[in-house]
Amino acid sequence: MHHTESSSSLGPGGLDIAQAFFKPIQNMAPPSPTNRHTKISVIGTGNVGMAIAQTILTQDLADELALVDAIPNKLRGEMLDLQHAAAFLPRTKILASVDYSVTAGSDLCIVTAGARQNPGESRLNLLQRNVALFSKIVPPLAKHSPETILLIVSNPVDVLTYVAWKLSGFPSNRVIGSGTNLDSSRFRFLIADHLDVNAQDVQAYIVGEHGDSSVALWSSISVGGVPVLSFLERQQIAYEKETLEKIHKEVVESAYEVISLKGYTSWAIGYSVANLARTILRDQRRIHPVSVIAKGFYGIAGGDVFLSLPAQLGRSGVLGVTNVHLTEEEARKLRDSAKTILEVQNQLGV
Repeated sequence: MHHTESSSSLGPGGLDIAQAFFKPIQNMAPPSPTNRHTKISVIGTGNVGMAIAQTILTQDLADELALVDAIPNKLRGEMLDLQHAAAFLPRTKILASVDYSVTAGSDLCIVTAGARQNPGESRLNLLQRNVALFSKIVPPLAKHSPETILLIVSNPVDVLTYVAWKLSGFPSNRVIGSGTNLDSSRFRFLIADHLDVNAQDVQAYIVGEHGDSSVALWSSISVGGVPVLSFLERQQIAYEKETLEKIHKEVVESAYEVISLKGYTSWAIGYSVANLARTILRDQRRIHPVSVIAKGFYGIAGGDVFLSLPAQLGRSGVLGVTNVHLTEEEARKLRDSAKTILEVQNQLGV
């Protein structure tokens, strides 16, 4: 199966209906050279990939969306289902193919493909299967879109972002993992819920591994510009450290809860990744906790490890890492998180 775009509009006798429909204007000026044509590719059309694709379409983030998957029928079905919504959506050309050439010239490639964990399978074994899968995905993406930014969503995201960076040969600013952007959204939601405010007014980060060793940065939480912990201390409000710990525990467990209830997570990660895509493609220079190369930050030493830090993102990918003040305990937990990821990485031999 190759590119499955809309069929040609040639009528009887080879007359192109589309051309007959409009009378051209004489002496038309050429199109503007600064016209940006934005192309996004999504690799993997499972629940996560499709939630991301759907959110990108509704938010009008791309002129062209390419989908790639190994299962041709599912892929074509998803493409047609999205194309059929054309009358309700901003105009986006939607392509799909099992062949990676469909991704050529992408500004952003989002990888959601991953092997499913078999019952009783170790995480390391699963990871090794994902590394084998990535060696078939990443090199063709890098070949067809040498200037693209790679955004890795597949889990375990931190290690696979490192693997993608190695396989692509790209500079590290152009390889990003979705990391704890979603964990931080869950965190902000729970704090906002607790205080009965809008989550957008809560500044709070979870950093480190996207997983069990993630670190909540309590010391830098602010609500409407008010630093929460120092405010509580000033007011001598006896806040319970337990309450805070409970919120972080809820964040870590919330993904497991959703998976046990509905079988997978999709909507929140769809919005999280579309949110990253917007910041990157529109050069918004917003700060997101995403998986970046962390060596040299906050005392993280050792090998090239990717984990989430508050990073400024824009059109060239990662622009820099924010210098958030960490307490000694937070910095120590972050370094432990880095060690956890490095241990797994070293077992891979990539």
